[in-house]
Amino acid sequence: MKRVPLRKCTGCTEMKPKNELIRVVRAPEKTDENGVVSGGEVSLDLTGKKPGRGAYVCKSAECFEKARKARRFERSLGCKIPEGVYDEMSEKLRACEKEVI
Repeated sequence: MKRVPLRKCTGCTEMKPKNELIRVVRAPEKTDENGVVSGGEVSLDLTGKKPGRGAYVCKSAECFEKARKARRFERSLGCKIPEGVYDEMSEKLRACEKEVI
């Protein structure tokens, strides 16, 4: 029998199977030859395959908003997240929620 990996939702703090959660990822930062740092963008990772630091949240807008209000994504990912990025992720999550229903 195969073991199912568990992850903790940053919203409700419940341990759930990884495939029931959505990953929020901070892309790794890269420095080019001129010393300019790029990357570090925060986005939803619906595939679970993007490289970078990740945090998990249930596929519900309620859990996402809980984690957003408590600034748990910022704590988990170790960076400040602009409101615009939160709004964009919230819209994607709501669209994903509608597809499931």
